[in-house]
Amino acid sequence: MDSPEPPDALLAMHDVGKSFYGVSVLSNVDIDVYPGEVHAVVGENGAGKSTLMKIASGVHQPDSGSLRIAGEPVVLHNPREAQAAGVGIIHQEFNLLPERTVAENVFLGREPTRRGLVDRRAMRARTAELLASVGAETVRPTDRVGQLGVAQQQVVEIVKALSLDARILIMDEPTAALADHEVELLYALVRRLQARGIGILYVSHRLAEVFDLSSRITVLKDGRRVVTVDTADATPEALVRHMVGRELASYYPPKAGAPGAALVTLAGAGNGRLRPIDLELRSGEVLGVGGLQGSGRSALARALFGVESFTAGQMTLDGKPVRPRSPRQAVRAGIAYVTEDRKGEGLALSQSVLDNALLASRAATPRWFGGGARTTSVRALLAAVEVHAAGVDQEVRYLSGGNQQKVVLARWLAMAPRVLLFDEPTRGIDVGAKAAIHELIRDLADKGAAVLMISSELPELLGMSDRIVVMRDGALAGELPGDASEEAVLSLATGTPHEVPA
Repeated sequence: MDSPEPPDALLAMHDVGKSFYGVSVLSNVDIDVYPGEVHAVVGENGAGKSTLMKIASGVHQPDSGSLRIAGEPVVLHNPREAQAAGVGIIHQEFNLLPERTVAENVFLGREPTRRGLVDRRAMRARTAELLASVGAETVRPTDRVGQLGVAQQQVVEIVKALSLDARILIMDEPTAALADHEVELLYALVRRLQARGIGILYVSHRLAEVFDLSSRITVLKDGRRVVTVDTADATPEALVRHMVGRELASYYPPKAGAPGAALVTLAGAGNGRLRPIDLELRSGEVLGVGGLQGSGRSALARALFGVESFTAGQMTLDGKPVRPRSPRQAVRAGIAYVTEDRKGEGLALSQSVLDNALLASRAATPRWFGGGARTTSVRALLAAVEVHAAGVDQEVRYLSGGNQQKVVLARWLAMAPRVLLFDEPTRGIDVGAKAAIHELIRDLADKGAAVLMISSELPELLGMSDRIVVMRDGALAGELPGDASEEAVLSLATGTPHEVPA
């Protein structure tokens, strides 16, 4: 008996090439996705993933090659044509109107009408059907989008795409802004979409979820397809080798030995977001901070940096009482803060690489004081942390995520801080750049700085931390050694019991 013919690919891209201003960003790329398949696309920043996805969704047109949808050749001149052909894209940064309801966002510009008026009842009913089809029980058609959580807003984006009869979904870093417990909701949603026969192109830097969800993985490097493999036949180590073109002996640098004395001490420190906290941050160590989103992790870093100051208890630095009431005071005390919102809070996107790297030192000291020497020093630091840019005058918005983060690091290194607070330091950064950031963080600790690092990625938290504290409901839930298990961290984060193996 003959085996059945395989189904046509929902989307097939063949020999695709694209250049901008004479610079090739994609060359001879082949990729396809089948009904009910999750096909992951991985690679470093600059590998060509975003350009490939924009071609598939009609934002860009290829210079060479061809596209087929369900076996039929297509030319997509714009996103509207891609939507009409059944291609939907879920961007990392959502495209929703926060003041409008879920139903109004889903049918924006396509509202059903009756006798010349918007038929709101029909719009809400159809939205309810779509929400039910993906199991979104916590979202209602009448909810205002701005009041929804990040995971719920992502559901709205997906339902919006499904309302256009999408057969192919492109998901670009879908978990970048999600907390750990929200990622499970996304997993369930992806599996429901698969069961409906929808093909998914899944772009992510997080290898764990790539292995959890995908059936095939394509690696891009320097605009070319390096390999496409069945997920069952792949290993993280092999993927990393394909992505960066070299072996990574370890994802994380060796940990330090015994830490030094306590640089920062908190005794009963709290504010409106934090309950009384007792904590020591020691020189020469990386103190990891775990917990679910909203547990108080970021609030702790912001309080230490004077953004939302402690209003109770005591904070000491080198044994002397200190309570920064503004970031400027914190910087002058030798404290640096790398925020989780790199683009919104960490960078002036329209300014140059050099101006961004000088922001902290200019704020802490008069502009006229040592300006020339300071600029020379910062230029050297940018080179030392290996920022790849067209030049220091290039606008920082055009850099990759990893290089943007290195600019932020160079800014604080110029201040020679003794205490560094990192909030999600590698979020949205490719594996090669992550390794470089990890090395920089460990090097700072090895040179005697006290480092506090918040991370939602448990492998990163465990791989980088000499000691771990876990927060829950604005308080410290407990402390663990750096070699603790993921289960132990989650147990403290969620307040559920954890049995330690005998």
